[in-house]
Amino acid sequence: MKYLFVIDMQNDFVTGSLGSPEAQAIVPNVVKKINEALTNKEEVIFTRDTHYTDYLDTYEGKMLPVEHCIGGTEGWQIIPELQVFIDEDDGYGYTNVYNKFTFGWENIKRVFPFNFSFQKDEDEIELVGLCTDICVVSNALYLRMLYPNTKITVDASCCAGTNPQKHLEALSVMESCQITVINKE
Repeated sequence: MKYLFVIDMQNDFVTGSLGSPEAQAIVPNVVKKINEALTNKEEVIFTRDTHYTDYLDTYEGKMLPVEHCIGGTEGWQIIPELQVFIDEDDGYGYTNVYNKFTFGWENIKRVFPFNFSFQKDEDEIELVGLCTDICVVSNALYLRMLYPNTKITVDASCCAGTNPQKHLEALSVMESCQITVINKE
């Protein structure tokens, strides 16, 4: 089975308070990647960075004093171009969108079937999204730790960092930890 994790493709990271031209530039690539994944019957999972109104009082908020992704705001929403890929609300919330409250999603294992071990050669996890040097690298390394024998891939053409240099540095770190980086410029 192959899983595609779309990390934090939210308004605040693309066009909002922490948006960048690099983030905006990857949007068509991410749309194409999701369409390919769905055509191939892969699971597509979205994460959504989620903070509260006290964000600036948190440790992260003191280190990055820019309010962003405050739950329920427009900036917190998945970007409009990806809304079509979000599963309908099943009465308990979206079935393929998961809120995360820190860089790495501490409950990432809950999307996989019980006792799923990623031991078959065809099993793969691919990551795309924002920001390469914070949330993408955190989740990739966490998955590497949880599933040491699984192919984990990051598509560099579907990621953007807080700046171009940090993007490249994060890709290098991931490669050092046996994460396959594809479409690296």
